[in-house]
Amino acid sequence: MLETYAERYQRDLVERVIPFWLQHSLDRVHGGYFTCLARDGRVYDPRKYVWLQGRAVWMFSRLYNELEPRQEFLDAATLGVEFLRRHARDAQGRVYFSLSQDGTPHAFQRKPYAAVFYQMGLFEYARASGDQGCLDESVDVFWRIVEWIRHPELLDRPLLAGQTPMSNLANLLVVGMMAFDLAQHFADPRYREVVRETIAGVARHYDAERRIFREHVALDGRDLMALPEGRLFNPGHSIETAWIMLHLLTLFPNAAHTRLALDALAGSLELGWDEQFGGILYFIDLAGYPTLQLEATMKLWWPHAEAIYALVLAATLTGEQRWVDWLERVDAYAYAHFVDPQYGEWFGYCNRQGDLALSSKGGNYKGFFHVPRALLFSLQAIERVNTP
Repeated sequence: MLETYAERYQRDLVERVIPFWLQHSLDRVHGGYFTCLARDGRVYDPRKYVWLQGRAVWMFSRLYNELEPRQEFLDAATLGVEFLRRHARDAQGRVYFSLSQDGTPHAFQRKPYAAVFYQMGLFEYARASGDQGCLDESVDVFWRIVEWIRHPELLDRPLLAGQTPMSNLANLLVVGMMAFDLAQHFADPRYREVVRETIAGVARHYDAERRIFREHVALDGRDLMALPEGRLFNPGHSIETAWIMLHLLTLFPNAAHTRLALDALAGSLELGWDEQFGGILYFIDLAGYPTLQLEATMKLWWPHAEAIYALVLAATLTGEQRWVDWLERVDAYAYAHFVDPQYGEWFGYCNRQGDLALSSKGGNYKGFFHVPRALLFSLQAIERVNTP
């Protein structure tokens, strides 16, 4: 059954997704990548958003490392990493959020995520190229990010007196993902310890009643249901968390945590699926109040891509039919609403009814990452179970 999906994902990745970005995204004049691309690939904003630059470096490098060692992939990764290393950091080592087309600084964001994907791009590129400078810098940036998350005042984001100290699920995941890769390359036990801490931290975000991962939990354990951020449920992120947990657990196998991740995958789909119109809702308030996020009822590309891989992984790990049944629903919705058979790639944004809200293929939040990563990871998972 999964072989049929593998054929679809292989064809989509190799014939439609990768060629679209190779043809339209590479800036061969200044370096780096254009991500604000119209349906047909035309550039509508030439600025370079650093977290998407890092994601593209990571993706091209991972394709070179694990799909096919094509020089075209490595050259595309080099185009991005050289641009980033010239322009992405300030004199203090902080990472800009966006740059002008030629690399001139454009904006900072008081969050660590641009740096996260800069680090991930450096590390994966070092794997592909053997560039020791990139490897060394990836280690330096990793530990800086750990400090920025522990001490947000370093990014001019201090904890104020009226705020409740919270654990942020996104922060846990990005640190855990970086540490997971580093732990498999270096003998330094600190990386494995960070992975272990991430697993424990993510488990604290598990809502056993609803079988989901919450975005925010109080560090002192208090109930946050009086606050919108305490009631916030992002189904796509909870689904992504489930498969990331399953990856992290390969370093620290634990049956209880594996069950927790699989239960969260099932619960997130059950609560997040729109029974009226189909597809995965973007945000949900767990108490039924209106969300602060105006796009809450929209259907976005990335939760569906994440769900495809999470379900393929769950099916290959357990052999249970329930995951294949869910995969059939999610896959059918994604390929009916997001995939563009004319120009390639996926659209990003539909309204609740499933009608296209934007015809763009990329922007300042959508780039060369979620779709190709999900397709590649799905192919690899299916290949593992089919290899004697």
